This record gives sequence, C-alpha cells and structure tokens, in this order.
Amino acid sequence: MAVTSSDTPVPQRIEAIKSSFGLLRKGTDPEALGADVARLEGQMQAPGFWDDSGAAAKVNTEYARTTRRLKTFTELESDIEDLDGLVELASEDAELETELYEQLTSVEERLAALEEERLFSGPYDAGDALVTVNAGAGGTDAQDWAEMVLRMMMRWAESRGFKVELLEASDGEEAGIKSATFRAEGENAYGLFNAEQGVHRLVRISPFDAQSRRQTAFAGVEVAPVIEDTGDVEIDSDDLQVDTYRASGAGGQHVNKTDSAVRITHRPTGIVVQCQNERSQSANKDTAMKMLRSKILERQERERQEEIAREKGETLDVNFGSQIRSYVLHPYTMVKDHRTDREMGDAQRVLDGDLDGFVRAYLLKSSN
Repeated sequence: MAVTSSDTPVPQRIEAIKSSFGLLRKGTDPEALGADVARLEGQMQAPGFWDDSGAAAKVNTEYARTTRRLKTFTELESDIEDLDGLVELASEDAELETELYEQLTSVEERLAALEEERLFSGPYDAGDALVTVNAGAGGTDAQDWAEMVLRMMMRWAESRGFKVELLEASDGEEAGIKSATFRAEGENAYGLFNAEQGVHRLVRISPFDAQSRRQTAFAGVEVAPVIEDTGDVEIDSDDLQVDTYRASGAGGQHVNKTDSAVRITHRPTGIVVQCQNERSQSANKDTAMKMLRSKILERQERERQEEIAREKGETLDVNFGSQIRSYVLHPYTMVKDHRTDREMGDAQRVLDGDLDGFVRAYLLKSSN
C-alpha cells in the first residue's frame, strides 16, 4: 500500500485505500477462507480429536489463523465501504472529523498488515523462528555490537507481540557476546525474521579504544524455521558430536547458570548448536536437537533456492556473508539498508527495535 501522510487530503487517502484493497481482494478469496474455517471446525468437533495432542494443536493453530484472517478481511471491507458515508457526516458535523481521521488511520494500518501477510508464501514463513546472532570481525567492538543487535532483534520481536525465549548466550571476553540464540514464537515470525538474515555493520567511535578512534564492527544474523515435526529432517546419531559444559550466560544477565548445557556439532555440515536455558541436560539436548533440525532444514531450503536461481541464470544472495545494513553513529547518524536503499536518520530508534519499515521494504522488493 502506498503510504499516505496524515496531511494528505481525505479524498486522496480514501482513493489510495480503495485502490490497495482492490488489489488485495484479487489475491484473497473470502469464500475459500470461510470454507477452510468450516472444514477445520468439523475436524475439531470430530470424536477423538484431542487424542493426538500434537495434531490437534496444529489444527487449532490453523483454525485460529484462518478465522482471524477472515474476520480481519471482512471487517476491513465493511469499514472501507463506510468511509464515504462517514466523510459526508463529518462535513455536516465538525465533531465527527476526529472520528473520521481515526477511522482512516485504523483502516490504513489494518490494510498494511494484510498486505504484509500476503508476502509470506514460503512453507515455513507462518511459523516460529530461531534467530542466532554471532559476533564478526572487530574484536571487543564486534562482541559489544552483537549484543546490541541481539537486543534490537528481541525488542522488535516483542513489539510485534511475539513470545521471546533466549536459548543460549556466550559471553564476550571483555564485553558483549560471542553468540546468542533466541526463539521468536508468533504468527509469521520466520517470514519476518528471514528478512534480517545477513551481516549488520556498525560504524562508531569505539568506547573500547583509548584514543577514541572510529571503528567498524560486524555481527551476523542467522535465521531458521522452528521444526516441530522431527520427520522433516533425519539425522544419523553417528554424525553428531555431543559436548556438555557449564553454562555462564553473559554474567547471568541473559541465562541462569546451570551445569547441564549441551553443545551439538553436526559433522557433515559443520553446524553447531547449543542450549543452556533448560534445567536438565536431557531437556537441553532435546531443545538443541530441535535447533539442529531447524538449521539443517534452513540450509537445505537455501541450497534449493540457489539451485533454482542457477537454473534460471540468476544469482541469489541469501548467504550469511552478505552485508544487508549499515548503522553509522559517527560522524553522522544513519541506518541504511543496502538491499532496498531505505534510510532512517534516527539510528537510536532503529537500535531500540523499530525495524518494521526496513523489513516491509525488503519483503515488498523480494515479492516483485
């Protein structure tokens, strides 16, 4: 949807809303959504439905998501149809102008959310995400930067209403973290966080440099879908190296200390996962195995996409080494996404978790 300012004349805002909704309606079948809701309700009312709690939970989640989509669409359609009448009433009663502007803003926000949802077409986009932040080149500055990126990602997740669970965090030598992994649980978490995968670059006056010189630091973000169905990825136990160690999550700031942390290395791929937030070694191992399956699946999907791109004669830059965004704090402040050229001068606002604009711009570009 084309973003309109609150200063834009009301007729133009309504015209933009109707145009965007018309395009959205072409890709949305409310009758089909209604049929899906009825089908899922039938399954939930069937005898023995809750005998398999895992399967029942999946159906229940799909039912909630489909019902919400249908309700959002129908309510939005009704509110858009009422806009012209509200304009007419507001022209006769000045007290209704405030209600008109509030309704316009509400409609625009809900329409943007529905348009965003349309961009998630991947098989795992709708599910939860495992997000790993690793310190890159830059020594202590990079480890401090990695912790800043972790905070930014987690705050963004929370602002989206996601449940956030930190699974592990490894201390830096002097400050920050070497790595950390958290789970973001919520609708379209993987589809959204996948837009943040890549290298994030920081330029600033180093607080760790006695001569206060400008330094550049890097942090990498890896994202994998959470896989609950273990049958999706088969892992040979002979391919695993399992190590246990005493956890020490960032001085207690991130994770409670425990003697039961588990690190698993998958020898064929070199993928390493670790978990230290559970109370027992077996629980940490179970969580780490889920993380490993997720990361293997993400790598397989990435390789599949690269192969498709090669067959089409295209290049697909989706690896962890691609620099996606720069955060400049000196000599000026600016955050710039190199994939879309979107910029924001208020760097602190971005570091506090305001990533919606960058993510939406990337998703829109990727969908074209």
